[in-house]
Amino acid sequence: MSQQQIREIIDRRLTEDGVVATGVRGVQLFRVTDSVRCAPAVYEPTLVAIVSGAKEAILDGRSHVYDSSRYLVCSMSMPVEAGTPTASPENPLLGVQIALDTKVMTELVIETESAAGAIRTPRSGPLPEGIALAGWDDTFTDALLRLVQLADSPVDTTVLGDGRLRELYYAVLKGEAGDSARRAFGVGNEIARSIEYLAGHLEEAVTIDAMAAHAGMSRAVFHRKFKQATTMSPIQFVKSMRLNSAAMSIAGGMSVNEAAVDVGYLSASQFSREFKRAYGQSPRQWSTTRQSATAGA
Repeated sequence: MSQQQIREIIDRRLTEDGVVATGVRGVQLFRVTDSVRCAPAVYEPTLVAIVSGAKEAILDGRSHVYDSSRYLVCSMSMPVEAGTPTASPENPLLGVQIALDTKVMTELVIETESAAGAIRTPRSGPLPEGIALAGWDDTFTDALLRLVQLADSPVDTTVLGDGRLRELYYAVLKGEAGDSARRAFGVGNEIARSIEYLAGHLEEAVTIDAMAAHAGMSRAVFHRKFKQATTMSPIQFVKSMRLNSAAMSIAGGMSVNEAAVDVGYLSASQFSREFKRAYGQSPRQWSTTRQSATAGA
């Protein structure tokens, strides 16, 4: 019933396609009725809960489809291809997108583990991936409903918003994606911190050695743990982050040369070669295709 109530709130707030802020920091409601093929994107640390329809994110060739049975938790910045291939006016995509506050999540992970008796040290073994899907359990559903219900009252939003958001974060940590979130935001989050550093310095010549040093690891250990968490080698990841960010900028109207420089490419020809190899089109062809698609939408 709670999920249906969330849908009714979104239906009431959004009668046309778009995104609307709820008043709680980082919490937005969205509605999509256009079928959009997966295209390059960069997911920041985010939670996405769908109450109608389905969305797809592809990471390194692996598809993650999430809908009203599974929500998505992206614990670190990730280069993906994302789309809404099944959305239509008859089957709209309705949901809630929540930016995960790194500081609050870290504090909550440490506080939770401390309350349990001791802050846990990272266990050995493979790291959980940075993108995880989790089933809608009662704790998560109720916390999300309580959060989006605040949208009906600015006073309630101001007074209760941060507390309700914290409650939802806690539900995520207790759910199926909790392991991924704890490893990204708690003790042993060196890979997540190195990715956060990279995401803020795409225009610079960030080397793998520098990222390993930032994580406090040898190059070999960093390479192994990085691939466990992202499914990609550090070199693949850096290239994907840069190309995906540039593709998004070009689709938004930025010139090809400006987009290339913005993500650290000094050679326009190298940028064009790598872009075409990744997406099957030159940057200028991509720009024309995306602008035509936007005009027709």
